[in-house]
Amino acid sequence: MNKMPDKPDNLAWFATWLEHNWPGLYAGALAAFIAALRVVYGGGNWRRVALEAPLCGALALAASHGLTLVGIPSSTGPFFGGVIGLLGVEGTRAMAAQFFKRKAEQP
Repeated sequence: MNKMPDKPDNLAWFATWLEHNWPGLYAGALAAFIAALRVVYGGGNWRRVALEAPLCGALALAASHGLTLVGIPSSTGPFFGGVIGLLGVEGTRAMAAQFFKRKAEQP
């Protein structure tokens, strides 16, 4: 039978860290899962699943930590993670390029 760790402070630290970072981690995992299902449903091969799912997860993780910079609560990270997973890397890149191009053209 497993015993409790010798240093319960480590477990408390990890629980606190997980509590603070849960929306971002959940957004990344959700984006990866949705992207993998989307690729499989679309008839993609396993190589594409292995590339697209982690890319969407990493993109959602990065985006979820940047939400507070634009005034959006970090608790909405899973929603944006789901959207990124559904759109995929190419769709997200196209939307971001269009958004920043429009912002650059404004005076």
